[in-house]
Amino acid sequence: MAVYTDVAADELAGFLGQYDLGGLLSYKGIAEGVENSNFLLHTAKGYFILTLYEKRVARGDLPFFLGLMAHLAAHGINCPQPVMNKGGEALSELAGRPAAIITFLEGVWPRKPSAIHCAGVGQTLAKMHLAGRDFAMSRANALSVAGWRPLFDAAKARADEVQPGLRDFLAAELDFLESGVWPSNLPVGVIHADLFPDNAFFLGDRLSGVIDFTFACNDILAYDVAICLNAWCFEADHSFNVTKARAFLSAYGRERKLSDAEQDALPLLARGAAIRFLLTRLVDWLNVPPGALVKPKDPLEYVRKLRFHQSVKGVRDYGLAAGPLA
Repeated sequence: MAVYTDVAADELAGFLGQYDLGGLLSYKGIAEGVENSNFLLHTAKGYFILTLYEKRVARGDLPFFLGLMAHLAAHGINCPQPVMNKGGEALSELAGRPAAIITFLEGVWPRKPSAIHCAGVGQTLAKMHLAGRDFAMSRANALSVAGWRPLFDAAKARADEVQPGLRDFLAAELDFLESGVWPSNLPVGVIHADLFPDNAFFLGDRLSGVIDFTFACNDILAYDVAICLNAWCFEADHSFNVTKARAFLSAYGRERKLSDAEQDALPLLARGAAIRFLLTRLVDWLNVPPGALVKPKDPLEYVRKLRFHQSVKGVRDYGLAAGPLA
């Protein structure tokens, strides 16, 4: 989440006239994240989140994101729900951007995830994968293997300004991942694709909800698992925490078992997830719009994570013996 497009109070009050939410009491921008402009709204009927979609989010994809949230909620996944305007539409327009209001979830995201947090995320991720099996809509992952080279091309000229040798490091890894090694025969379905700690809310040790589905798409289910290994199972110094990984993978496996083929592919998928976030963070780091209320995330965090996954030989290095994860 972030704020790229500011909204004046009178403009927002007029926008809210399209909804049955009562008068605007207050609002503030949310600076975390890097993709869209987000605001916390306080109206006469409670708290809500307003999102203005920009940057990488295509308008044609928005019905998928909003429909997926409704579908998952109907299957027991606690996630925000789109608020319909008086015309019965979930999508409106504000400040020249597509805009939607969604319900507010109670809870806070864990700044220092524990093994208990990781287990909660693993369980919920598996339940989401199962719940998405009968979701009627589909969306290709624009940030899978074919999407990484254009990101690299956009950043390579200045990559060594961020870290000497980064350009060659990224080029070599891309060459490897594009050489035909990426798996094509693993189970696919709807994935969240961005389930980082700041997109998971907890009340104490209990996961209370999952937010931000603007990268959700159809892709390899185990790739979503690999994204979470990167996002949840490293420490602040970017060292890998085997205890957290074991808790995450075991909890996932109790809901949806990973096949032997999925387990074998985890190190490769984790490398792909690492370079995907390294590249998007690098592009964002080099291209923050002047005056934007946004905190770009450090791309170098993912250099160390990628190096770790390059050294992994199998699922045992992630804390589990090979075989059914249960």
